[in-house]
Amino acid sequence: MATLLRKIGLIRLSEAESGSPKGSRKAGKGNSSSGGHHQRPGLPNGPVIAAAPAQNSAQPEAGRGDNRSILRLPTAPGLSAPQPSKIHGMQVRAKRLMKELQDLNKLGDEMLAVELVGDNLFEWNVKLFQIDHDSPLWQDMRDTGIDSILLNLTFPENFPFSPPFMRVLSPRIDNGFVLDGGAICMELLTPRGWSSAYTVEAVVRQFAASLIKGQGRICRKTKKAFSKKEAEATFKSLVKTHDKYGWVTPPSSEG
Repeated sequence: MATLLRKIGLIRLSEAESGSPKGSRKAGKGNSSSGGHHQRPGLPNGPVIAAAPAQNSAQPEAGRGDNRSILRLPTAPGLSAPQPSKIHGMQVRAKRLMKELQDLNKLGDEMLAVELVGDNLFEWNVKLFQIDHDSPLWQDMRDTGIDSILLNLTFPENFPFSPPFMRVLSPRIDNGFVLDGGAICMELLTPRGWSSAYTVEAVVRQFAASLIKGQGRICRKTKKAFSKKEAEATFKSLVKTHDKYGWVTPPSSEG
């Protein structure tokens, strides 16, 4: 699994586009570089992040050392350039997520580990290792040889002002506020309950606590795996129900 430091080295916001990134390196358990030249890949499912001088007449002449970062969005013939407000919003999202990656890296691998999905800064897979050792869920994990709960987080364009969509990928969990498709019933993951001050670490820790509070257990029966489509539909219904009744137990007819 690629480590956080490698991911941070691949996607940088503050260095000039030409030349090798300063301080870029790979780290991890047994990872090594097969080539001497390091190229920063684009983000296949999102904007390409690059640092380069802005192309306008007000830009300082070459050689003056102006390395202000920009976000370059892929364009096609006939399409208009993205609006400055959209570029600014994506810069805010990217800078916030880069900082979060750096902060999570300082925690080590004892609590959680993060991997970018397809080198996409805006989609993460997170392994949660830290579960209450006195809980039935932890005993289930030991019995089944499972060492972590795998989560997927996707960050919307207006993050951090809107919450990420978080779901469980594996293992299949019954109860613990984990719903159909792996959707998660947590108020802070909804637009009404979210605050831009919440960090990914805080959200994952809250999820770990809710698993225990909701008496989550590893499903021992053979069932279909969680799916993103089902999780999105379940979460949409969940938000609609709680917007109607608040965060209290709704009538059983409402799910």
